[in-house]
Amino acid sequence: MDTDLLKTFLEVYRTRHFGKAADNLYITRSAVSFRLKQLESLLGVILFDRERNNIKPTPAGERMLAHANAVLTALERAKQDVSLIEQHSVQLSIGMGHNIWESYLKRAIQPLYKTEHGLSLRTDVITSAVMAKKMAETTLDIALSFDPFHIDGIDTITLSQVNLLLVSTQANLHISDLALSHYVKVDWGTAFNITHAQELTALPLPVLHTSSAQIAHDFIIQNKGCAFLPEVMVTEDIACGKLHRVCDVKEIRRHVYASYALTSERMNEIEKVIGLLNRIA
Repeated sequence: MDTDLLKTFLEVYRTRHFGKAADNLYITRSAVSFRLKQLESLLGVILFDRERNNIKPTPAGERMLAHANAVLTALERAKQDVSLIEQHSVQLSIGMGHNIWESYLKRAIQPLYKTEHGLSLRTDVITSAVMAKKMAETTLDIALSFDPFHIDGIDTITLSQVNLLLVSTQANLHISDLALSHYVKVDWGTAFNITHAQELTALPLPVLHTSSAQIAHDFIIQNKGCAFLPEVMVTEDIACGKLHRVCDVKEIRRHVYASYALTSERMNEIEKVIGLLNRIA
Protein backbone atom coordinates (compact mmCIF):
# COMPACT_ATOMS: atom_id res chain seq x y z
CA MET A 1 0.00 0.00 0.00
CA ASP A 2 1.25 3.47 -0.90
CA THR A 3 2.03 5.26 2.36
CA ASP A 4 1.04 8.58 0.76
CA LEU A 5 -2.53 7.33 0.84
CA LEU A 6 -2.32 6.78 4.60
CA LYS A 7 -0.64 10.14 5.19
CA THR A 8 -3.38 11.86 3.20
CA PHE A 9 -6.06 10.02 5.16
CA LEU A 10 -4.49 11.11 8.46
CA GLU A 11 -4.21 14.74 7.36
CA VAL A 12 -7.85 14.88 6.26
CA TYR A 13 -8.86 13.19 9.52
CA ARG A 14 -6.90 15.82 11.46
CA THR A 15 -8.02 18.92 9.55
CA ARG A 16 -11.53 17.79 8.48
CA HIS A 17 -10.89 19.83 5.33
CA PHE A 18 -9.61 18.83 1.88
CA GLY A 19 -8.15 22.26 1.14
CA LYS A 20 -6.22 22.51 4.41
CA ALA A 21 -4.97 18.94 4.03
CA ALA A 22 -3.78 19.76 0.51
CA ASP A 23 -1.90 22.84 1.74
CA ASN A 24 -0.24 20.90 4.55
CA LEU A 25 0.80 18.09 2.20
CA TYR A 26 1.88 20.48 -0.59
CA ILE A 27 -0.41 18.86 -3.14
CA THR A 28 -3.58 19.93 -4.92
CA ARG A 29 -7.05 19.49 -3.52
CA SER A 30 -7.91 17.16 -6.38
CA ALA A 31 -4.89 15.01 -5.47
CA VAL A 32 -6.22 14.70 -1.92
CA SER A 33 -9.60 13.60 -3.23
CA PHE A 34 -7.99 11.13 -5.66
CA ARG A 35 -5.81 9.56 -2.96
CA LEU A 36 -8.75 9.10 -0.61
CA LYS A 37 -10.80 7.47 -3.35
CA GLN A 38 -7.86 5.13 -4.06
CA LEU A 39 -7.62 4.17 -0.39
CA GLU A 40 -11.37 3.64 -0.10
CA SER A 41 -11.28 1.48 -3.23
CA LEU A 42 -8.45 -0.63 -1.80
CA LEU A 43 -10.25 -1.10 1.51
CA GLY A 44 -13.74 -1.44 0.06
CA VAL A 45 -15.23 1.07 2.53
CA ILE A 46 -16.12 4.75 2.71
CA LEU A 47 -13.79 6.56 5.12
CA PHE A 48 -15.38 10.03 5.17
CA ASP A 49 -18.84 11.48 4.80
CA ARG A 50 -18.34 14.30 2.32
CA GLU A 51 -20.81 17.11 2.90
CA ARG A 52 -20.11 20.69 1.96
CA ASN A 53 -17.98 22.29 4.69
CA ASN A 54 -18.54 19.22 6.85
CA ILE A 55 -16.04 16.41 6.30
CA LYS A 56 -16.34 13.80 9.03
CA PRO A 57 -15.04 10.23 9.37
CA THR A 58 -17.41 7.31 9.04
CA PRO A 59 -17.27 4.47 11.61
CA ALA A 60 -14.87 2.73 9.22
CA GLY A 61 -12.77 5.90 9.09
CA GLU A 62 -12.61 6.02 12.87
CA ARG A 63 -11.39 2.41 12.98
CA MET A 64 -8.88 3.11 10.22
CA LEU A 65 -7.15 5.81 12.29
CA ALA A 66 -5.32 3.39 14.59
CA HIS A 67 -4.32 1.13 11.70
CA ALA A 68 -2.92 3.99 9.62
CA ASN A 69 -0.85 5.25 12.54
CA ALA A 70 0.40 1.73 13.30
CA VAL A 71 1.47 1.07 9.69
CA LEU A 72 3.35 4.36 9.38
CA THR A 73 5.01 3.90 12.78
CA ALA A 74 6.09 0.37 11.90
CA LEU A 75 7.47 1.53 8.56
CA GLU A 76 9.45 4.32 10.21
CA ARG A 77 10.80 1.85 12.74
CA ALA A 78 11.81 -0.53 9.93
CA LYS A 79 13.66 2.25 8.09
CA GLN A 80 15.56 3.16 11.24
CA ASP A 81 16.41 -0.45 12.04
CA VAL A 82 17.74 -1.11 8.54
CA SER A 83 19.94 1.98 8.59
CA LEU A 84 21.18 1.19 12.11
CA ILE A 85 22.14 -2.35 11.12
CA GLU A 86 24.61 -0.88 8.62
CA GLN A 87 26.12 1.13 11.49
CA HIS A 88 26.11 -1.91 13.82
CA SER A 89 23.66 -0.07 16.09
CA VAL A 90 20.36 -0.94 17.75
CA GLN A 91 17.59 1.54 18.43
CA LEU A 92 15.46 1.30 21.55
CA SER A 93 12.31 3.35 21.96
CA ILE A 94 11.48 4.54 25.48
CA GLY A 95 8.04 5.92 26.23
CA MET A 96 7.52 7.80 29.45
CA GLY A 97 4.62 9.23 31.35
CA HIS A 98 4.41 12.93 32.03
CA ASN A 99 6.96 14.14 34.59
CA ILE A 100 9.20 11.06 34.32
CA TRP A 101 11.77 13.19 32.48
CA GLU A 102 12.01 15.96 35.09
CA SER A 103 11.88 13.66 38.10
CA TYR A 104 13.94 10.71 36.92
CA LEU A 105 15.19 10.18 33.37
CA LYS A 106 16.87 13.58 33.06
CA ARG A 107 19.67 12.48 35.37
CA ALA A 108 19.91 9.01 33.81
CA ILE A 109 20.02 9.76 30.09
CA GLN A 110 23.65 10.91 29.96
CA PRO A 111 25.11 7.87 31.79
CA LEU A 112 22.91 5.66 29.63
CA TYR A 113 24.16 7.27 26.43
CA LYS A 114 27.82 7.16 27.47
CA THR A 115 27.73 3.57 28.73
CA GLU A 116 25.75 1.78 26.03
CA HIS A 117 27.84 2.31 22.91
CA GLY A 118 26.18 1.27 19.66
CA LEU A 119 22.75 2.01 21.10
CA SER A 120 20.44 4.61 19.57
CA LEU A 121 17.60 5.90 21.74
CA ARG A 122 14.23 7.39 20.94
CA THR A 123 12.27 8.93 23.82
CA ASP A 124 8.67 10.16 23.75
CA VAL A 125 6.27 11.49 26.38
CA ILE A 126 2.98 9.61 25.90
CA THR A 127 -0.04 8.53 27.93
CA SER A 128 -0.33 5.18 29.71
CA ALA A 129 -2.97 4.03 27.23
CA VAL A 130 -0.70 4.76 24.28
CA MET A 131 2.25 3.06 26.02
CA ALA A 132 0.21 -0.11 26.59
CA LYS A 133 -0.97 -0.13 22.99
CA LYS A 134 2.51 0.42 21.57
CA MET A 135 4.02 -2.30 23.76
CA ALA A 136 1.35 -4.72 22.53
CA GLU A 137 2.25 -3.75 18.96
CA THR A 138 5.99 -4.09 19.84
CA THR A 139 6.62 -0.55 18.57
CA LEU A 140 7.67 0.57 22.07
CA ASP A 141 10.50 -1.23 23.85
CA ILE A 142 10.39 0.24 27.36
CA ALA A 143 7.65 2.17 29.14
CA LEU A 144 8.51 4.27 32.20
CA SER A 145 5.59 5.25 34.41
CA PHE A 146 4.48 6.03 37.95
CA ASP A 147 1.70 3.43 37.82
CA PRO A 148 2.56 -0.22 37.04
CA PHE A 149 0.96 -2.02 34.11
CA HIS A 150 -1.04 -5.18 34.81
CA ILE A 151 -1.30 -6.61 31.31
CA ASP A 152 -0.72 -10.14 30.05
CA GLY A 153 2.57 -10.41 28.21
CA ILE A 154 3.98 -7.26 29.81
CA ASP A 155 6.56 -7.50 32.60
CA THR A 156 6.94 -4.61 35.05
CA ILE A 157 9.75 -3.97 37.52
CA THR A 158 10.38 -1.22 40.06
CA LEU A 159 13.27 1.04 39.09
CA SER A 160 13.53 3.95 41.47
CA GLN A 161 11.80 6.16 44.00
CA VAL A 162 10.84 9.79 43.48
CA ASN A 163 10.27 11.96 46.55
CA LEU A 164 7.63 14.66 46.10
CA LEU A 165 7.83 17.68 48.39
CA LEU A 166 5.15 20.27 48.98
CA VAL A 167 7.06 23.51 48.44
CA SER A 168 6.04 27.14 48.60
CA THR A 169 7.61 30.45 47.71
CA GLN A 170 6.90 31.58 51.29
CA ALA A 171 8.91 30.34 54.28
CA ASN A 172 7.70 28.83 57.56
CA LEU A 173 4.24 27.90 56.35
CA HIS A 174 2.04 25.07 57.60
CA ILE A 175 -0.66 23.44 55.52
CA SER A 176 -3.29 25.46 57.39
CA ASP A 177 -1.59 28.65 56.15
CA LEU A 178 -2.11 27.77 52.48
CA ALA A 179 -5.81 28.64 52.21
CA LEU A 180 -5.11 31.72 50.11
CA SER A 181 -2.09 30.33 48.27
CA HIS A 182 -1.96 29.70 44.54
CA TYR A 183 -1.89 25.90 44.69
CA VAL A 184 -0.91 24.04 41.52
CA LYS A 185 -1.91 20.38 41.35
CA VAL A 186 0.48 18.24 39.32
CA ASP A 187 -0.63 14.86 37.99
CA TRP A 188 1.65 12.35 39.70
CA GLY A 189 -0.45 9.28 38.91
CA THR A 190 -3.24 7.27 40.49
CA ALA A 191 -1.62 6.54 43.88
CA PHE A 192 -0.79 10.22 44.37
CA ASN A 193 -4.35 11.25 43.53
CA ILE A 194 -5.69 8.82 46.12
CA THR A 195 -3.34 10.14 48.81
CA HIS A 196 -4.18 13.69 47.79
CA ALA A 197 -7.92 13.07 48.13
CA GLN A 198 -7.69 11.20 51.45
CA GLU A 199 -4.95 12.96 53.39
CA LEU A 200 -4.54 16.46 51.95
CA THR A 201 -8.04 17.86 52.20
CA ALA A 202 -6.70 21.03 53.86
CA LEU A 203 -5.06 22.14 50.63
CA PRO A 204 -6.87 24.91 48.73
CA LEU A 205 -8.55 24.27 45.41
CA PRO A 206 -5.95 24.33 42.65
CA VAL A 207 -5.70 27.43 40.51
CA LEU A 208 -3.98 25.28 37.90
CA HIS A 209 -3.94 21.58 37.02
CA THR A 210 -1.01 20.39 34.93
CA SER A 211 0.74 17.21 33.85
CA SER A 212 4.09 19.05 33.77
CA ALA A 213 6.23 19.57 36.87
CA GLN A 214 8.21 22.22 35.00
CA ILE A 215 5.08 24.23 34.26
CA ALA A 216 4.06 24.00 37.92
CA HIS A 217 7.54 25.04 39.06
CA ASP A 218 7.63 28.09 36.80
CA PHE A 219 4.08 29.08 37.71
CA ILE A 220 4.58 29.11 41.47
CA ILE A 221 7.88 31.00 41.15
CA GLN A 222 6.19 33.71 39.09
CA ASN A 223 2.91 33.83 41.02
CA LYS A 224 4.04 32.98 44.57
CA GLY A 225 2.31 29.67 45.06
CA CYS A 226 2.84 26.07 46.13
CA ALA A 227 2.96 22.62 44.53
CA PHE A 228 4.20 19.07 45.00
CA LEU A 229 7.47 18.88 43.07
CA PRO A 230 10.26 16.27 42.87
CA GLU A 231 13.07 16.70 45.37
CA VAL A 232 15.70 16.55 42.61
CA MET A 233 14.04 19.52 40.90
CA VAL A 234 13.79 21.81 43.93
CA THR A 235 16.94 21.01 45.95
CA GLU A 236 18.85 24.02 44.64
CA ASP A 237 15.82 26.32 44.96
CA ILE A 238 15.44 25.31 48.61
CA ALA A 239 19.16 25.79 49.28
CA CYS A 240 19.12 29.34 47.92
CA GLY A 241 15.84 30.29 49.59
CA LYS A 242 13.76 30.56 46.43
CA LEU A 243 11.45 27.76 47.61
CA HIS A 244 10.64 26.37 51.06
CA ARG A 245 9.11 23.12 52.30
CA VAL A 246 5.70 23.38 53.91
CA CYS A 247 6.50 22.48 57.50
CA ASP A 248 3.97 19.82 58.49
CA VAL A 249 3.54 17.95 55.21
CA LYS A 250 5.53 14.75 54.74
CA GLU A 251 7.10 13.83 51.45
CA ILE A 252 5.05 11.60 49.17
CA ARG A 253 7.01 8.75 47.67
CA ARG A 254 6.31 7.52 44.16
CA HIS A 255 7.99 4.65 42.37
CA VAL A 256 9.14 4.64 38.77
CA TYR A 257 8.28 1.42 36.96
CA ALA A 258 9.81 -0.01 33.79
CA SER A 259 7.61 -2.22 31.61
CA TYR A 260 8.35 -4.16 28.46
CA ALA A 261 6.83 -6.85 26.25
CA LEU A 262 8.06 -10.35 27.04
CA THR A 263 7.99 -11.20 23.33
CA SER A 264 10.32 -8.36 22.30
CA GLU A 265 13.08 -9.18 19.81
CA ARG A 266 15.34 -6.70 21.61
CA MET A 267 15.24 -8.41 25.00
CA ASN A 268 19.03 -8.39 25.46
CA GLU A 269 19.24 -4.64 24.88
CA ILE A 270 16.15 -3.99 27.03
CA GLU A 271 17.62 -5.93 29.96
CA LYS A 272 20.93 -4.05 29.64
CA VAL A 273 19.21 -0.66 29.65
CA ILE A 274 16.94 -1.53 32.59
CA GLY A 275 19.93 -2.89 34.51
CA LEU A 276 21.82 0.34 33.92
CA LEU A 277 18.82 2.45 34.92
CA ASN A 278 18.62 0.45 38.14
CA ARG A 279 22.27 1.12 38.92
CA ILE A 280 21.95 4.83 38.17
CA ALA A 281 18.90 5.08 40.41
